[in-house]
Amino acid sequence: MNSMTGYGRATAALGELTVTVQVNSVNRRGLDLSQKLPAEWEAFEPAVSEAVRKVAMRGKVHVAVEVTGRSSSAPAWDEAALAATLRQLEKVAQARGVKFAPTTELLWQIASAQRTTAQLPADEAAGQVLLKTLGIALRGLAAMRAKEGEALLVDFLGRWEKLHAGTEAIAHRAPQISGLYRDQLLQRLRAAGLELDVSDERVLKEVALFADRCDITEEITRLRHHLSQLKELLRAEGEIGRKAEFILQEIGREIHTIGSKANDLAIAQRVIEFKNELERIREQVANVE
Repeated sequence: MNSMTGYGRATAALGELTVTVQVNSVNRRGLDLSQKLPAEWEAFEPAVSEAVRKVAMRGKVHVAVEVTGRSSSAPAWDEAALAATLRQLEKVAQARGVKFAPTTELLWQIASAQRTTAQLPADEAAGQVLLKTLGIALRGLAAMRAKEGEALLVDFLGRWEKLHAGTEAIAHRAPQISGLYRDQLLQRLRAAGLELDVSDERVLKEVALFADRCDITEEITRLRHHLSQLKELLRAEGEIGRKAEFILQEIGREIHTIGSKANDLAIAQRVIEFKNELERIREQVANVE
């Protein structure tokens, strides 16, 4: 089991440059991948995407690549272009009879507009460095996701035991409901001055109808099956989040039906406790890949 939350970072040298790759991920129903690469390396985006998809199947994953160093940041001033621009501006000013006196601010604006920045290498060697560094960062991401996933698994198994115990308590209580109803029915009849025998056909018919309406045998059977599926899934490899969400939905449906049909205070209390624990599991499953 893996969490969808994680972080990984790695650096590598590329000549006089330093390549830094950071990868982080948070919860998302599907895989939502975004990348921030230098403009010269946009061609590497498909390879980056492929590498990420081998590690993460769900989550909002962001890959940020930063290149620092003298070659990537030092501006190159084109003095010839700057001088040519000044001459052209001077001719325009003279043609209109305007005195031309370049200021420091004007020189800076022209120079800044025309300066160039050294281009990053975008050859195969640069791509290999990028992908190797990305691979290290992704291993860090995967390790963090796996570690948090282990903690989630321990929590899930503890909560699963509570759901299992609640189910068995309900199953143990269910066969007693019709007998309790029969006793309560006879007490009400006696209180009303009607003495009827337990074997009276009318009493038996009423108890039988009640037992049929309150029968939760099928729901308990399905609930046990879904819980078994959930426990097996929690220990499975790969993407399990979506499947777990579906199984939890089915478990919720069965326990709701049990609460509606059972017509018993003790079972109703168990159902409430079950639903509270189930909701806590649902919240945590949102963090699972």
